[in-house]
Amino acid sequence: MVRIRLRTKFLLSLIFTTTALTSASLMIVQIYLGRYAAREIYEQLHNSILTFQQFAQQRQRMLAQSAEITANLPNIKAMMPTRHARTIQDASKDFSQLAGNDLFLLADPSGAVLALHTSTGGFDWAAAGRSLAGTMERGRSRDWWFGGGRLYEVFLQPIYFGPPQDEVLLGVLATGFEIDERLSNVVSQIASSHVAFRYGSHIVVSTLLPNQQEELAARSHRVDGGGRLRTEELRLGDENFVAATAELAPAGGEPVTLTVLKSYDAATLFLRNLNRLLIGVGLIAALAGSALIFLISDTFTRPLARLLSGVHALEKGDFSYPLSVRSGDEVGELTATFDRMRKTLRESQIHLVHAERLATIGRMASSITHDLRHPLTTILAYAEILTESNLDETRRRQLYQEIRVAVNNMTALIASLLEFSKSQEGLHLAFGDVADSLQHTISAVRLKPEFRGIDITLHHEGSTQGWFDFNKLDRAFHNLLQNACEAAPSDSGKIRVLAVRIEDRIEVSVTDNGPGIPESLRADVFQPFVTHGKAGGTGLGLAVVQKIVRDHGGDVIMETTGRDGTTFKVILPAAPTHAAVALQD
Repeated sequence: MVRIRLRTKFLLSLIFTTTALTSASLMIVQIYLGRYAAREIYEQLHNSILTFQQFAQQRQRMLAQSAEITANLPNIKAMMPTRHARTIQDASKDFSQLAGNDLFLLADPSGAVLALHTSTGGFDWAAAGRSLAGTMERGRSRDWWFGGGRLYEVFLQPIYFGPPQDEVLLGVLATGFEIDERLSNVVSQIASSHVAFRYGSHIVVSTLLPNQQEELAARSHRVDGGGRLRTEELRLGDENFVAATAELAPAGGEPVTLTVLKSYDAATLFLRNLNRLLIGVGLIAALAGSALIFLISDTFTRPLARLLSGVHALEKGDFSYPLSVRSGDEVGELTATFDRMRKTLRESQIHLVHAERLATIGRMASSITHDLRHPLTTILAYAEILTESNLDETRRRQLYQEIRVAVNNMTALIASLLEFSKSQEGLHLAFGDVADSLQHTISAVRLKPEFRGIDITLHHEGSTQGWFDFNKLDRAFHNLLQNACEAAPSDSGKIRVLAVRIEDRIEVSVTDNGPGIPESLRADVFQPFVTHGKAGGTGLGLAVVQKIVRDHGGDVIMETTGRDGTTFKVILPAAPTHAAVALQD
């Protein structure tokens, strides 16, 4: 499992929070500005259409006034009854120039064109006749005429002889303005946008580039009735536009529309630059915030890291790891408290070790005194008996034998004490068979009179040869076997010894059928001077076994214990370990 330090967690959480908040803020700003820009574009398009419509209304009033004034001129009324087209065409030229309109037309009451004057060519008499006939048929006084690629907004004014109420109609006067490039440029400048005027599906004039105009003309042209403003987003060439289309002509005829196109790319250029600026500022803010957060987190977590190092050092037994309290906050107070606790633990450990040493010395002195007093008393008593002169030779030899046994017991006790007290005694390694050592030890134990009724068997599997100090191993095996024999019943005791080779180690198990070790002693069974139910026991047997086995780089464990008996297992490396070689050297 990957361990993440507190500082890393703190740093990552703050960086994540800062980055998330910065990103969310930038996103909110970007969305808001995008919506604001779109709303501004639509409002500008709407205002542009309204501006043109107001401008168109002013032109319409001017046309209506101009047509009314011109139709009431006496000269116009005088020439109309002649019905002579050439005469009327020539005579009306000055009036056309005086009116200052792009289209000037005179026709008889039936709609036959008698005079036509235009500021530009292309719109001929035939187109004028068709347009006039359509307007008169629809009964309109204002209409849109298209012909020869020219589009005009015209007003019709009847020419009466005398007052209009007399209904003596002399003819019809039509005046109009042309929707030309000049007008489209003016509207484009006012709207700060591109414009396109359509008559039906035909684009009459626009300020778009030629390729953009072709793409716009190729699009299907739909007109919403009712004079509603229609907006849409479209792409012409490499540029995106937002377009608003308004209907100019009255319903019932060919639709005439004005389309105002606002470049979305140009309108949002500032927004895109602002987005890049915001992203740059956000990255700089995130990096600067991360650096600042790192410094802040390091300031907060460095004392915790030092305190943690002190805890690890204390775990390893180092009570002198330097700890400095540089602040009066909670971390400083915690460090000071830990330092005081460490000093208290150190003092308690010293007192505990001292008390344990005194207790150990006391137990050892008591045990040694008790164990030495018995053989010394025996030697003293038998020595006094030997001073008597009336002893026969047989009795004297018996007393000498008892004294020898007491001396051997004292020697064994002293040897165990020496073995346990030497922390690093040298090993004398030799190549041999553990099974032979066990067989030799079993034979020695069987010679003791108190163990002659116990059945001891040995089994071994695989090669049990290796490099060992067999003098020490004999002593360890002897202690294990003696403990097992002492625990087993004297009349029905059974000891099973098993030596097996498992991979690179040799395991020796010694199992008895005794009553088992009390639960209160199981945790301390390998401690010195721990004994139970044995008269004259020193409590050093298993402690010596553990020391000898560990000197060889192995270990000894109490595998099982209970009412059915106890099993101790000795685990030895088949090859000498570095520690064993070092002890040999």
